[in-house]
Amino acid sequence: MFRHPIGIVPADIDHMGHVNNSVYLRWVQEAVVGYWEKVAPADAVAAHLWVALKHEITYRRPAFLDDIVVADVIAEGVQGARAFFSTVIKRGEDVVAEVKSSWCCLDAATKRPARLAKDVVRRFLPE
Repeated sequence: MFRHPIGIVPADIDHMGHVNNSVYLRWVQEAVVGYWEKVAPADAVAAHLWVALKHEITYRRPAFLDDIVVADVIAEGVQGARAFFSTVIKRGEDVVAEVKSSWCCLDAATKRPARLAKDVVRRFLPE
């Protein structure tokens, strides 16, 4: 698991006084990419990019400007060039949102789908 702290800024707040739903997508992107950058070796980070294929978000509670929230990211699997992550956004013990997402790994030079080496995958998904 990877814990990603989230800072809420005034621009994240919508006309109803809470974090706009679209902001959660940015948080997930930052958290998953942060996980990749923290766990993968530097040469793999330099050689690969990630693009989101799908996000399924379940909103549990609203988040507000002064809230302290974190995103806990768990790698759930890899299939070819695709990787699957679960992200739980929390305020203390309260779950604010749960996100299931799938991502495609790209070769940074060609921008084509790329499989990760097994030793890199093992850093996220121990056998």
